[in-house]
Amino acid sequence: MYKCSTERMDDKIKTFSKFGDAGHGGITRYSLSPAAVMARNEFRKRMEAIGAVIEIDDLANMYATIPGTDPDAKRIVMASHCDSVKNGGNYDGILGVMSAMEVLETVTAEKIPHKHPLTAMIWTNEEGSLYPPAMMCSGIVCNDYLPEDIGCNFRYEDMMNSKSILDGKTTFGEALNNSEFKGDKKYRLCPEKYMYMFETHIEQGPILEDAGNDVGVVDCVLGMFNYRIKFYGQTTHAGTFPMPKRRDALFAAAKALCYLHEEIDKLGYSDLVYTTGEIVCHPCVHTCVPDYVDFSIDVRHEDAEVLKKVLAVVKSCEGREWAGCTCKVERAWNRDTVYWDKKLVGYVKESAEELGISHQYIHSGAGHDAQFAAYMLPTTMIFVQSKDGLSHCEPEFSSVEHCTEGASVMLNAVLKADKD
Repeated sequence: MYKCSTERMDDKIKTFSKFGDAGHGGITRYSLSPAAVMARNEFRKRMEAIGAVIEIDDLANMYATIPGTDPDAKRIVMASHCDSVKNGGNYDGILGVMSAMEVLETVTAEKIPHKHPLTAMIWTNEEGSLYPPAMMCSGIVCNDYLPEDIGCNFRYEDMMNSKSILDGKTTFGEALNNSEFKGDKKYRLCPEKYMYMFETHIEQGPILEDAGNDVGVVDCVLGMFNYRIKFYGQTTHAGTFPMPKRRDALFAAAKALCYLHEEIDKLGYSDLVYTTGEIVCHPCVHTCVPDYVDFSIDVRHEDAEVLKKVLAVVKSCEGREWAGCTCKVERAWNRDTVYWDKKLVGYVKESAEELGISHQYIHSGAGHDAQFAAYMLPTTMIFVQSKDGLSHCEPEFSSVEHCTEGASVMLNAVLKADKD
Protein backbone atom coordinates (compact mmCIF):
# COMPACT_ATOMS: atom_id res chain seq x y z
CA MET A 1 0.00 0.00 0.00
CA TYR A 2 1.18 3.49 -0.83
CA LYS A 3 0.71 6.65 1.22
CA CYS A 4 0.60 10.25 0.07
CA SER A 5 2.71 12.98 1.68
CA THR A 6 1.27 14.97 4.56
CA GLU A 7 3.98 17.58 4.05
CA ARG A 8 3.12 18.11 0.38
CA MET A 9 -0.60 18.20 1.15
CA ASP A 10 -0.03 20.78 3.90
CA ASP A 11 1.96 22.94 1.49
CA LYS A 12 -0.79 22.78 -1.13
CA ILE A 13 -3.52 23.66 1.37
CA LYS A 14 -1.56 26.69 2.59
CA THR A 15 -0.67 27.81 -0.94
CA PHE A 16 -4.12 27.52 -2.51
CA SER A 17 -5.76 29.22 0.48
CA LYS A 18 -4.00 32.45 -0.57
CA PHE A 19 -5.85 32.63 -3.88
CA GLY A 20 -9.00 34.59 -3.10
CA ASP A 21 -8.27 35.00 0.62
CA ALA A 22 -11.37 36.72 2.03
CA GLY A 23 -9.59 37.83 5.19
CA HIS A 24 -11.39 35.65 7.73
CA GLY A 25 -9.81 32.25 7.17
CA GLY A 26 -11.66 31.42 3.95
CA ILE A 27 -11.86 32.40 0.29
CA THR A 28 -14.03 33.97 -2.36
CA ARG A 29 -12.82 32.43 -5.61
CA TYR A 30 -15.38 32.78 -8.39
CA SER A 31 -14.81 30.75 -11.54
CA LEU A 32 -12.46 32.43 -14.07
CA SER A 33 -11.84 35.31 -11.62
CA PRO A 34 -8.28 36.58 -11.05
CA ALA A 35 -8.11 34.41 -7.91
CA ALA A 36 -9.19 31.34 -9.89
CA VAL A 37 -6.57 32.14 -12.54
CA MET A 38 -3.92 32.15 -9.81
CA ALA A 39 -5.11 28.74 -8.60
CA ARG A 40 -5.10 27.36 -12.14
CA ASN A 41 -1.59 28.66 -12.80
CA GLU A 42 -0.39 27.04 -9.58
CA PHE A 43 -1.96 23.76 -10.72
CA ARG A 44 -0.24 24.08 -14.08
CA LYS A 45 3.13 24.91 -12.53
CA ARG A 46 3.12 22.01 -10.09
CA MET A 47 1.86 19.49 -12.61
CA GLU A 48 4.35 20.51 -15.31
CA ALA A 49 7.10 20.19 -12.68
CA ILE A 50 6.43 16.44 -12.46
CA GLY A 51 6.26 16.06 -16.25
CA ALA A 52 2.49 16.06 -16.67
CA VAL A 53 1.08 17.23 -20.00
CA ILE A 54 -1.51 20.02 -19.67
CA GLU A 55 -4.59 20.10 -21.90
CA ILE A 56 -7.45 22.60 -21.72
CA ASP A 57 -10.81 22.14 -23.39
CA ASP A 58 -13.18 24.75 -24.82
CA LEU A 59 -14.87 25.24 -21.42
CA ALA A 60 -11.57 25.88 -19.60
CA ASN A 61 -11.62 22.46 -17.93
CA MET A 62 -7.96 21.60 -17.27
CA TYR A 63 -6.36 18.15 -17.57
CA ALA A 64 -2.86 17.23 -16.32
CA THR A 65 -1.79 13.74 -17.45
CA ILE A 66 1.16 11.48 -16.76
CA PRO A 67 1.62 8.50 -19.11
CA GLY A 68 1.25 4.83 -18.25
CA THR A 69 3.11 1.86 -19.68
CA ASP A 70 0.33 1.16 -22.20
CA PRO A 71 0.08 4.04 -24.67
CA ASP A 72 -3.26 2.74 -25.94
CA ALA A 73 -4.91 2.42 -22.54
CA LYS A 74 -7.70 4.79 -21.55
CA ARG A 75 -7.05 7.38 -18.88
CA ILE A 76 -8.16 7.25 -15.25
CA VAL A 77 -9.18 10.75 -14.17
CA MET A 78 -9.38 12.33 -10.72
CA ALA A 79 -11.36 15.54 -10.82
CA SER A 80 -12.91 18.35 -8.82
CA HIS A 81 -13.14 22.15 -8.94
CA CYS A 82 -11.15 25.16 -7.74
CA ASP A 83 -13.94 27.76 -7.61
CA SER A 84 -15.81 28.59 -4.40
CA VAL A 85 -18.95 30.19 -3.09
CA LYS A 86 -18.73 33.71 -1.69
CA ASN A 87 -16.87 33.62 1.63
CA GLY A 88 -16.38 29.89 1.33
CA GLY A 89 -13.74 27.63 2.81
CA ASN A 90 -10.35 26.27 1.79
CA TYR A 91 -11.40 22.65 1.20
CA ASP A 92 -14.66 22.37 -0.73
CA GLY A 93 -13.78 21.39 -4.30
CA ILE A 94 -10.14 22.31 -4.17
CA LEU A 95 -9.35 19.36 -1.89
CA GLY A 96 -10.30 17.06 -4.78
CA VAL A 97 -7.91 18.92 -7.06
CA MET A 98 -5.11 18.87 -4.48
CA SER A 99 -5.73 15.16 -3.84
CA ALA A 100 -5.52 14.41 -7.57
CA MET A 101 -2.27 16.40 -7.74
CA GLU A 102 -0.95 14.53 -4.72
CA VAL A 103 -1.71 11.18 -6.35
CA LEU A 104 0.23 12.17 -9.47
CA GLU A 105 3.07 13.58 -7.37
CA THR A 106 3.27 10.40 -5.30
CA VAL A 107 3.21 8.12 -8.35
CA THR A 108 5.96 10.18 -9.94
CA ALA A 109 8.13 10.57 -6.83
CA GLU A 110 7.94 6.88 -5.91
CA LYS A 111 8.01 5.65 -9.49
CA ILE A 112 4.89 3.56 -8.94
CA PRO A 113 4.25 1.35 -11.97
CA HIS A 114 0.90 1.85 -13.69
CA LYS A 115 -0.56 0.85 -17.04
CA HIS A 116 -3.11 3.59 -17.65
CA PRO A 117 -2.38 7.30 -18.07
CA LEU A 118 -3.45 9.14 -14.91
CA THR A 119 -5.12 12.55 -15.11
CA ALA A 120 -5.75 15.27 -12.53
CA MET A 121 -8.58 17.53 -13.66
CA ILE A 122 -10.13 20.90 -12.76
CA TRP A 123 -13.79 21.35 -13.66
CA THR A 124 -14.84 24.91 -14.50
CA ASN A 125 -17.68 26.65 -12.65
CA GLU A 126 -18.91 23.88 -10.39
CA GLU A 127 -20.36 26.26 -7.82
CA GLY A 128 -22.11 28.56 -10.28
CA SER A 129 -21.63 31.32 -7.70
CA LEU A 130 -21.00 34.08 -10.24
CA TYR A 131 -22.50 32.50 -13.36
CA PRO A 132 -25.39 30.14 -12.50
CA PRO A 133 -26.19 27.27 -12.52
CA ALA A 134 -24.01 25.03 -10.38
CA MET A 135 -22.15 22.18 -12.13
CA MET A 136 -22.38 24.17 -15.36
CA CYS A 137 -19.49 22.77 -17.34
CA SER A 138 -19.92 19.14 -16.31
CA GLY A 139 -23.54 19.61 -17.36
CA ILE A 140 -22.36 20.73 -20.79
CA VAL A 141 -19.65 18.09 -21.24
CA CYS A 142 -21.94 15.24 -20.15
CA ASN A 143 -25.08 16.64 -21.77
CA ASP A 144 -25.55 13.91 -24.34
CA TYR A 145 -25.62 11.31 -21.55
CA LEU A 146 -27.88 13.11 -19.07
CA PRO A 147 -31.61 12.46 -18.69
CA GLU A 148 -33.49 14.95 -20.86
CA ASP A 149 -35.16 16.70 -17.93
CA ILE A 150 -31.70 17.44 -16.49
CA GLY A 151 -29.76 17.99 -19.71
CA CYS A 152 -32.22 20.60 -20.94
CA ASN A 153 -31.03 22.86 -18.11
CA PHE A 154 -27.43 22.78 -19.37
CA ARG A 155 -27.65 23.56 -23.09
CA TYR A 156 -24.39 25.06 -24.34
CA GLU A 157 -25.96 28.23 -25.78
CA ASP A 158 -27.96 28.90 -22.61
CA MET A 159 -24.91 28.45 -20.42
CA MET A 160 -22.83 30.80 -22.53
CA ASN A 161 -25.53 33.44 -21.98
CA SER A 162 -25.62 33.03 -18.19
CA LYS A 163 -25.24 36.50 -16.69
CA SER A 164 -23.02 37.56 -13.81
CA ILE A 165 -24.88 37.95 -10.52
CA LEU A 166 -22.68 40.96 -9.79
CA ASP A 167 -23.28 43.20 -12.81
CA GLY A 168 -26.19 41.45 -14.51
CA LYS A 169 -24.53 42.01 -17.88
CA THR A 170 -21.31 40.05 -18.35
CA THR A 171 -22.01 36.53 -19.63
CA PHE A 172 -20.12 33.35 -18.87
CA GLY A 173 -19.31 33.08 -22.57
CA GLU A 174 -17.70 36.50 -22.53
CA ALA A 175 -15.70 35.67 -19.42
CA LEU A 176 -14.58 32.42 -21.04
CA ASN A 177 -13.52 34.14 -24.27
CA ASN A 178 -11.63 36.79 -22.32
CA SER A 179 -9.84 34.25 -20.14
CA GLU A 180 -6.53 32.63 -20.97
CA PHE A 181 -8.06 29.20 -20.47
CA LYS A 182 -10.36 28.65 -23.43
CA GLY A 183 -8.89 25.66 -25.23
CA ASP A 184 -10.05 23.07 -27.72
CA LYS A 185 -13.22 20.96 -27.59
CA LYS A 186 -11.20 17.89 -28.62
CA TYR A 187 -9.75 17.73 -25.11
CA ARG A 188 -13.11 17.30 -23.38
CA LEU A 189 -13.66 14.38 -21.05
CA CYS A 190 -15.24 11.52 -23.00
CA PRO A 191 -15.66 7.74 -22.68
CA GLU A 192 -13.54 7.16 -25.78
CA LYS A 193 -10.46 8.45 -23.94
CA TYR A 194 -11.31 7.93 -20.28
CA MET A 195 -12.13 4.72 -18.40
CA TYR A 196 -12.91 5.73 -14.79
CA MET A 197 -13.41 8.84 -12.69
CA PHE A 198 -12.67 9.41 -8.99
CA GLU A 199 -13.42 12.50 -6.90
CA THR A 200 -12.24 13.17 -3.35
CA HIS A 201 -14.23 15.75 -1.39
CA ILE A 202 -14.86 16.95 2.11
CA GLU A 203 -18.01 15.44 3.59
CA GLN A 204 -19.67 18.83 4.24
CA GLY A 205 -21.62 17.27 7.10
CA PRO A 206 -21.06 15.83 10.62
CA ILE A 207 -21.73 12.11 10.03
CA LEU A 208 -18.11 10.91 9.83
CA GLU A 209 -16.99 13.02 12.79
CA ASP A 210 -19.93 11.91 14.93
CA ALA A 211 -19.16 8.26 14.11
CA GLY A 212 -15.42 8.70 14.71
CA ASN A 213 -14.50 7.69 11.17
CA ASP A 214 -11.95 9.45 8.99
CA VAL A 215 -13.06 8.52 5.47
CA GLY A 216 -16.42 8.03 3.80
CA VAL A 217 -16.91 5.37 1.14
CA VAL A 218 -19.57 7.18 -0.88
CA ASP A 219 -22.18 4.98 -2.53
CA CYS A 220 -24.56 7.51 -4.11
CA VAL A 221 -25.76 11.10 -4.50
CA LEU A 222 -29.21 11.42 -3.01
CA GLY A 223 -32.27 11.92 -5.15
CA MET A 224 -34.04 15.21 -4.55
CA PHE A 225 -36.79 17.55 -5.64
CA ASN A 226 -37.19 21.30 -5.45
CA TYR A 227 -40.62 22.94 -5.54
CA ARG A 228 -41.87 26.51 -5.20
CA ILE A 229 -44.91 27.15 -3.00
CA LYS A 230 -46.65 30.42 -3.84
CA PHE A 231 -49.29 32.37 -1.90
CA TYR A 232 -51.55 35.08 -3.29
CA GLY A 233 -53.24 37.59 -0.97
CA GLN A 234 -53.98 41.31 -0.95
CA THR A 235 -51.77 44.30 -0.22
CA THR A 236 -53.27 46.82 2.21
CA HIS A 237 -51.96 49.51 4.56
CA ALA A 238 -50.31 48.07 7.65
CA GLY A 239 -51.86 50.61 9.98
CA THR A 240 -55.41 51.03 8.71
CA PHE A 241 -56.74 47.67 7.55
CA PRO A 242 -58.46 45.47 10.22
CA MET A 243 -56.85 42.15 11.06
CA PRO A 244 -59.95 39.97 10.43
CA LYS A 245 -60.26 41.27 6.86
CA ARG A 246 -56.64 40.74 5.86
CA ARG A 247 -55.30 38.25 3.33
CA ASP A 248 -51.68 38.26 4.48
CA ALA A 249 -49.59 36.11 2.14
CA LEU A 250 -46.63 35.98 4.52
CA PHE A 251 -48.79 34.77 7.39
CA ALA A 252 -50.28 32.19 5.04
CA ALA A 253 -46.82 31.02 4.02
CA ALA A 254 -45.74 30.78 7.66
CA LYS A 255 -48.75 28.61 8.50
CA ALA A 256 -48.07 26.38 5.49
CA LEU A 257 -44.39 26.02 6.37
CA CYS A 258 -45.29 24.88 9.88
CA TYR A 259 -47.81 22.46 8.37
CA LEU A 260 -45.14 21.03 6.06
CA HIS A 261 -42.71 20.44 8.92
CA GLU A 262 -45.35 18.77 11.06
CA GLU A 263 -46.69 16.51 8.31
CA ILE A 264 -43.32 15.56 6.83
CA ASP A 265 -41.94 14.74 10.29
CA LYS A 266 -44.96 12.48 10.90
CA LEU A 267 -43.69 10.26 8.05
CA GLY A 268 -40.91 9.20 10.40
CA TYR A 269 -37.86 9.09 8.13
CA SER A 270 -34.87 10.10 10.28
CA ASP A 271 -32.50 10.19 7.28
CA LEU A 272 -34.74 12.52 5.27
CA VAL A 273 -33.62 16.15 4.94
CA TYR A 274 -35.70 19.09 3.72
CA THR A 275 -35.03 22.81 3.62
CA THR A 276 -36.67 26.13 2.88
CA GLY A 277 -33.73 28.32 1.94
CA GLU A 278 -35.24 31.00 -0.26
CA ILE A 279 -38.23 33.29 0.31
CA VAL A 280 -39.61 35.96 -2.02
CA CYS A 281 -41.96 38.54 -0.46
CA HIS A 282 -43.87 41.31 -2.26
CA PRO A 283 -43.99 44.25 -1.91
CA CYS A 284 -41.54 43.72 0.99
CA VAL A 285 -42.35 47.12 2.55
CA HIS A 286 -42.76 47.43 6.32
CA THR A 287 -45.96 49.49 6.03
CA CYS A 288 -47.68 47.05 3.63
CA VAL A 289 -49.39 43.71 4.14
CA PRO A 290 -47.68 41.25 1.73
CA ASP A 291 -49.81 40.19 -1.21
CA TYR A 292 -47.41 37.55 -2.58
CA VAL A 293 -44.94 35.15 -0.99
CA ASP A 294 -43.04 32.36 -2.70
CA PHE A 295 -40.77 29.93 -0.86
CA SER A 296 -38.64 26.96 -1.87
CA ILE A 297 -38.81 23.45 -0.51
CA ASP A 298 -35.75 21.25 -1.14
CA VAL A 299 -36.19 17.56 -0.20
CA ARG A 300 -33.49 14.85 -0.37
CA HIS A 301 -33.53 11.08 0.21
CA GLU A 302 -32.15 7.96 -1.44
CA ASP A 303 -35.48 6.14 -1.81
CA ALA A 304 -37.77 7.36 -4.61
CA GLU A 305 -40.82 6.02 -2.72
CA VAL A 306 -39.98 8.19 0.28
CA LEU A 307 -39.66 11.23 -1.98
CA LYS A 308 -43.09 10.43 -3.46
CA LYS A 309 -44.66 10.43 0.01
CA VAL A 310 -43.08 13.77 0.87
CA LEU A 311 -44.12 15.21 -2.47
CA ALA A 312 -47.72 14.25 -1.74
CA VAL A 313 -47.53 16.33 1.44
CA VAL A 314 -46.03 19.26 -0.46
CA LYS A 315 -48.70 19.12 -3.15
CA SER A 316 -51.46 18.99 -0.53
CA CYS A 317 -50.77 22.65 0.25
CA GLU A 318 -52.43 23.66 -3.01
CA GLY A 319 -55.76 22.19 -2.03
CA ARG A 320 -56.09 24.29 1.11
CA GLU A 321 -56.80 27.94 1.90
CA TRP A 322 -54.21 29.60 4.05
CA ALA A 323 -55.21 32.73 6.01
CA GLY A 324 -57.58 33.69 3.20
CA CYS A 325 -54.88 33.26 0.54
CA THR A 326 -54.79 30.93 -2.42
CA CYS A 327 -51.80 28.65 -2.90
CA LYS A 328 -50.03 27.28 -5.96
CA VAL A 329 -47.39 24.52 -5.93
CA GLU A 330 -44.93 24.39 -8.83
CA ARG A 331 -42.09 21.99 -9.64
CA ALA A 332 -38.72 23.69 -10.10
CA TRP A 333 -36.64 20.57 -10.78
CA ASN A 334 -35.76 17.13 -9.48
CA ARG A 335 -33.18 14.38 -9.88
CA ASP A 336 -33.10 10.66 -9.20
CA THR A 337 -30.53 9.09 -6.89
CA VAL A 338 -27.24 8.58 -8.74
CA TYR A 339 -25.42 5.43 -7.63
CA TRP A 340 -21.66 5.15 -7.96
CA ASP A 341 -20.06 2.27 -9.80
CA LYS A 342 -20.07 -0.72 -7.43
CA LYS A 343 -16.66 -1.98 -8.53
CA LEU A 344 -15.02 1.39 -7.91
CA VAL A 345 -16.83 1.74 -4.57
CA GLY A 346 -15.36 -1.65 -3.70
CA TYR A 347 -11.86 -0.47 -4.61
CA VAL A 348 -12.26 2.52 -2.31
CA LYS A 349 -13.45 0.36 0.60
CA GLU A 350 -10.67 -2.19 0.09
CA SER A 351 -8.07 0.58 0.02
CA ALA A 352 -9.32 2.15 3.26
CA GLU A 353 -9.33 -1.27 4.93
CA GLU A 354 -5.84 -2.15 3.75
CA LEU A 355 -4.48 1.24 4.84
CA GLY A 356 -6.06 0.80 8.28
CA ILE A 357 -8.09 4.00 7.93
CA SER A 358 -11.41 4.12 9.79
CA HIS A 359 -14.26 4.40 7.31
CA GLN A 360 -17.94 3.81 6.61
CA TYR A 361 -20.40 3.84 3.77
CA ILE A 362 -22.03 7.24 3.33
CA HIS A 363 -24.41 9.02 0.95
CA SER A 364 -23.70 12.39 -0.61
CA GLY A 365 -26.49 14.84 0.07
CA ALA A 366 -24.81 17.52 -2.05
CA GLY A 367 -24.43 17.57 -5.81
CA HIS A 368 -21.01 17.22 -7.47
CA ASP A 369 -19.61 17.23 -11.00
CA ALA A 370 -18.99 13.51 -10.53
CA GLN A 371 -22.73 12.82 -10.54
CA PHE A 372 -23.03 14.12 -14.11
CA ALA A 373 -19.86 12.28 -15.13
CA ALA A 374 -21.41 9.07 -13.76
CA TYR A 375 -23.88 9.07 -16.65
CA MET A 376 -20.89 9.01 -19.01
CA LEU A 377 -18.40 6.62 -17.39
CA PRO A 378 -17.91 4.58 -14.18
CA THR A 379 -17.41 7.02 -11.31
CA THR A 380 -17.10 7.14 -7.53
CA MET A 381 -16.29 9.52 -4.67
CA ILE A 382 -14.33 9.54 -1.41
CA PHE A 383 -15.22 11.78 1.54
CA VAL A 384 -12.94 13.05 4.29
CA GLN A 385 -14.13 14.24 7.67
CA SER A 386 -15.33 17.84 8.03
CA LYS A 387 -14.81 19.55 11.40
CA ASP A 388 -18.23 20.19 12.98
CA GLY A 389 -19.79 19.34 9.60
CA LEU A 390 -19.28 22.91 8.37
CA SER A 391 -18.93 23.80 4.69
CA HIS A 392 -19.64 26.67 2.29
CA CYS A 393 -18.43 29.00 5.04
CA GLU A 394 -15.09 30.34 6.20
CA PRO A 395 -14.78 28.09 9.30
CA GLU A 396 -14.83 25.04 6.98
CA PHE A 397 -11.93 22.78 8.06
CA SER A 398 -10.51 19.32 7.49
CA SER A 399 -7.21 18.36 9.11
CA VAL A 400 -4.21 17.82 6.88
CA GLU A 401 -4.04 14.27 8.22
CA HIS A 402 -7.61 13.54 7.09
CA CYS A 403 -6.97 15.22 3.74
CA THR A 404 -3.88 13.10 3.18
CA GLU A 405 -5.71 9.93 4.19
CA GLY A 406 -8.39 10.70 1.61
CA ALA A 407 -5.74 11.17 -1.07
CA SER A 408 -4.00 7.94 -0.03
CA VAL A 409 -7.26 6.00 -0.29
CA MET A 410 -7.83 7.45 -3.76
CA LEU A 411 -4.25 6.63 -4.83
CA ASN A 412 -4.61 2.98 -3.89
CA ALA A 413 -8.11 2.71 -5.31
CA VAL A 414 -6.83 4.15 -8.60
CA LEU A 415 -3.98 1.63 -8.62
CA LYS A 416 -6.51 -1.19 -8.14
CA ALA A 417 -8.54 0.23 -11.02
CA ASP A 418 -5.36 0.48 -13.09
CA LYS A 419 -5.19 -3.33 -13.18
CA ASP A 420 -8.52 -3.57 -15.04
